[in-house]
Amino acid sequence: MIVGLVGTAVVKFMVVNTAIMIFLAASSMIFAQDGNLQKNIMNESVVKSEEEWQGCLTSEEYSILREKGTEMAFTGKYYKHSEEGVYTCAGCGQELFSSDTKYDSGSGWPSFWQPISKEKVATEKDNSLFMQRTEILCSRCGGHLGHVFNDGPRPTGLRYCVNSISLDFELRKNETVSKQENDSK
Repeated sequence: MIVGLVGTAVVKFMVVNTAIMIFLAASSMIFAQDGNLQKNIMNESVVKSEEEWQGCLTSEEYSILREKGTEMAFTGKYYKHSEEGVYTCAGCGQELFSSDTKYDSGSGWPSFWQPISKEKVATEKDNSLFMQRTEILCSRCGGHLGHVFNDGPRPTGLRYCVNSISLDFELRKNETVSKQENDSK
């Protein structure tokens, strides 16, 4: 009789344990806007000490990404940039914006009407400089990117105004092939 009770308890424990493991695995997945399953960004967070950030970022990148600075308008390397590809976080490499959503807002900073996915860019209220704004941050490393405003073009009506220094750029692969073919002609 005791063996039967112990066996039943072990089976129940295994079922509960399996259910917990399935729940944890499922909670680390999210659906992207396009319906495809993605890994949850929160599980891929980049956490570093301030000393580590200072060691891997330039002083300008550190000032913008970690201290929430702002580069001067009309001076950033991506302000008039027009190549096709993906803009990534200079702090951690996470893909943030596509060149397909970049436009000239006249603000002096690279502007996008939407991120690659909402999960890639976090927002926080920013009441600094006697203004109410919405700060945008990389959801993976928490790096300051810029601000989002409600004066952008359709279809979103949003303007993600981003510091060039907080970004890196990856050329689309098919563009690289086309460029190489043109260079060899």
